[in-house]
Amino acid sequence: MKALKLALVVLALAAFAIPAQATDIYDELRNSGGLAILYRHALAPGGGDPANFDVEDCATQRNLSAPGRRQAVRMGRQLRTRDIPVAGVISSPWCRSRDTARLMRVGKVREMSRLGSVFQSPDRTAQRRERATTKLLRRHADREGVLVLVGHQANIIDLTGIAPTSGEGVVVRYDPDSGGVEVLGRIPAPPTS
Repeated sequence: MKALKLALVVLALAAFAIPAQATDIYDELRNSGGLAILYRHALAPGGGDPANFDVEDCATQRNLSAPGRRQAVRMGRQLRTRDIPVAGVISSPWCRSRDTARLMRVGKVREMSRLGSVFQSPDRTAQRRERATTKLLRRHADREGVLVLVGHQANIIDLTGIAPTSGEGVVVRYDPDSGGVEVLGRIPAPPTS
């Protein structure tokens, strides 16, 4: 009987450990300046971009699905309901990222080509964009509020080693000791349905 009670206590504690971790990252975002969230755009079925891809023409790109648009709205709601102080929103110029950032409704969206997808880019292009994004994070390091960056999985992998799912965020800050990015936690992707 004691073993059963002990097992139930351990299970109850384990059940609370996961939400507590998520709460901790939101507390960190609310109470620390200089942080950024690297979001992968919301659900856009497929992979990469079509052969006739043109960054200026959304009709040639892989775009958000209806569930992806709902997910993007929920991504913003995750931040607003937790009173996360958003200092700025920057998006990749790809339509699926830009649309995600706009649907989140957490601030005026600026586009930066440095956040464009590196999925099919040569290594030197990917490295140049990684350095440019790290520089952006370094400039934000001493500022108030959270910088929201909406981009692509390949770029986030290059910066953090983490492969986020559609709509997932990776919370980071610039690390002056390494000159790179320190991962503090993750924001789970909201459901698409």
